[in-house]
Amino acid sequence: MNSNEPSTAPLRDVAQNAEATARYLADMQRVLLDMGANLEILQRETRVHCRSTSVEGDRWYHAKLRALPVEKALKDVLKSLNSLTDGLEKSAYKRRSHDEAVVNTGKARKEKALEKVRKNNPQQIQPASNPGESGDSGQNPGYGGPASIYDLGKRSA
Repeated sequence: MNSNEPSTAPLRDVAQNAEATARYLADMQRVLLDMGANLEILQRETRVHCRSTSVEGDRWYHAKLRALPVEKALKDVLKSLNSLTDGLEKSAYKRRSHDEAVVNTGKARKEKALEKVRKNNPQQIQPASNPGESGDSGQNPGYGGPASIYDLGKRSA
């Protein structure tokens, strides 16, 4: 395990930092996209060469039929390469969202703990804001005030 440690230590540092992970994956994606461009050129040149190679006695479509498996193989490689670059981009996004989820989870747990304390001790919070004690009927004067002219002298609870 000691022989592997020097080679994994830089990647360990990259894995611990979301921004470094995104930069590293972007570099890998650039390399793969460059390879993809070269493979596309190779695919075109191979297609031209294979389809133009004919053997004596061939009909016009025989060279094309012989070239199809080679073209399909290169097409599959390019498709895999494109899905790999998409996966790298998605991985960088998921890594960043993981850090955001960790931060938000901590905040949500603190808020939940505060809400639990408020629920268990409602007396501490009520005296600070009780609109009925100030003589004011609150935000909506239609509720909590006198119901008729006979109740004008009474205070609502």
